[in-house]
Amino acid sequence: MLSPRTELEKIFEKAIQKSFPKETSEFKLDPDIKESTQPQFGHYQFNSAMKLSKILKIPPRQVAEVITSNVDKGSLIESLEIAGPGFINITLSPHYLEKSIKQILRGETFDKKAKQKIIIDFSSPNIAKELHVGHLRSTIIGDSLSRLFEFLGHDVLRLNHIGDWGTQFGMLIAYLKEECKEILTGQKTADLAELMAWYKQSKARFDADPEFKKRAQKEVYHLQNGDEESLEAWKMICDISKKGYQEIYELLDVSIKDRGESFYNPLLKSIVEDLEKKGLVTVSEGAKCLFLEGFASRDGTTQPLIIQKQDGGYLYATTDLAAIRQRIQDEKADRIIYVTDAGQSLHFNMIFKAAEAAGYLDRTKTKVDHVPFGLVLGPDGKKFKTRSGETEKLIDLLNKAIEKARLLIEERHLEMTPSEKEELAKKLGIGAVKYADLSSHRTSDYVFSYDRMLRFEGNTAAYLMYSYVRIQSIKRKVGIDPQLIQEKTDLELSHPSEIALSLHLTQFGDVLEQVSVDLLPNRLTEYLYGLSNHFNAFFRDCRVEGTSQEKSRLLLAEAAAKTLKQGLFILGVETVERM
Repeated sequence: MLSPRTELEKIFEKAIQKSFPKETSEFKLDPDIKESTQPQFGHYQFNSAMKLSKILKIPPRQVAEVITSNVDKGSLIESLEIAGPGFINITLSPHYLEKSIKQILRGETFDKKAKQKIIIDFSSPNIAKELHVGHLRSTIIGDSLSRLFEFLGHDVLRLNHIGDWGTQFGMLIAYLKEECKEILTGQKTADLAELMAWYKQSKARFDADPEFKKRAQKEVYHLQNGDEESLEAWKMICDISKKGYQEIYELLDVSIKDRGESFYNPLLKSIVEDLEKKGLVTVSEGAKCLFLEGFASRDGTTQPLIIQKQDGGYLYATTDLAAIRQRIQDEKADRIIYVTDAGQSLHFNMIFKAAEAAGYLDRTKTKVDHVPFGLVLGPDGKKFKTRSGETEKLIDLLNKAIEKARLLIEERHLEMTPSEKEELAKKLGIGAVKYADLSSHRTSDYVFSYDRMLRFEGNTAAYLMYSYVRIQSIKRKVGIDPQLIQEKTDLELSHPSEIALSLHLTQFGDVLEQVSVDLLPNRLTEYLYGLSNHFNAFFRDCRVEGTSQEKSRLLLAEAAAKTLKQGLFILGVETVERM
């Protein structure tokens, strides 16, 4: 279904053209339609009269009067009212809202647009290291955006750009050959914690022992040149790491395809050669660089994008250029989204500019977005750490959230079986963490607080989940399956709380469209919080069970439940039937 705003824009565009045919043949003005801030101003406002007034040299109120006389209200608009200097207050018809609620019940939430191939690059841990709290935002935001575009009907490729190549593997393989041969031969298994310990020990030896450093560099050479034994050792190290972070992805219900730096390694030489052939490379202090206009260093000189070091080694920039070329040329991406911390903004701006200069990226055909995010802070307002000062492991943070939810459930003395309580604790704990993150503006830092995110009031997952549970309770009390009556039951929307809830429900598609443009999931959390508030006002004011409007109100509640569940699913938050 078209959103009311979209339909109103079309109606008012025609009214403007009809009102001023001569003038509008010379210019095009997109009608400015906004949601009204107060009920007394109707449901929407047309705010373009002042702008048109300057163009037409006519008082804005007169402009509004002419346009109002030419608006085709159809079944959408109940009434129009000119207010102030020329605002047009728009009230939608109950009939339109009733029709829209029926469409929501049938699953017709929005108009699908042309299907696109969208690649979302997110999470991106490093091999031989555990996921920590710093990976939380990339993983949660990336998964939510993936769910959004999948729901909107696009072909989404979720990519995990793992740090699985480079000098660290030479260090680790050399160390294991000397200290833990049985791991490499398969006589003994290891977990990620052990692998991390070996990594730290190999790094310490690499920094302190020049001879070990040479042996490690030789291992890097063997690995890069496809030595079978080195590749087997590398694969074993990767498998241990992947098993460790897969546990977290399963807990978060995140699906993602691993495609690490190693995937692009065979392409790096050709990238450098291609850039050289195109005359984009300058050798500076022995390194091969791209000097791109618009990127200045602190001293005012142009900042270089280094693609090959003096010793012949490649860098992240080389890999990212190979990745963007592969994703456009081979994957045929229409849009590529990179979800990383804000500290990488400059890097990706330079990558995009370099890709354009090289002819890999044509922004008229492929849209690229870097989606930066702020930090997760502790109660002290500093980077989130453990009491010992270590970076918080993500698995520990998530398990603690589940434990906090479990204690909260016990305190509320809910009548549930132990397995039901355990399921609720997991959904509530994980959902609370995800929602707290996504409800914060993406580019801002936020303070992580278990107590705040698990509250049953305010803009929290618990509050929204409870609103959903309340609707399930109404359905059980009424004892009617909404699906069985939705086509043969006429909706009757008369109470202000029914109207307000219905209007909010029709705006779901608008919000999803906006998030698909600016990639800010907090817009969706704000919408869902507003939806819960509107439903709870309806629940307070409009009794369902046993009234003459029982079936109509039951269907309105069901439309709210469907929208809540779908919205929470896009955020990666699971609903529960009882709480």
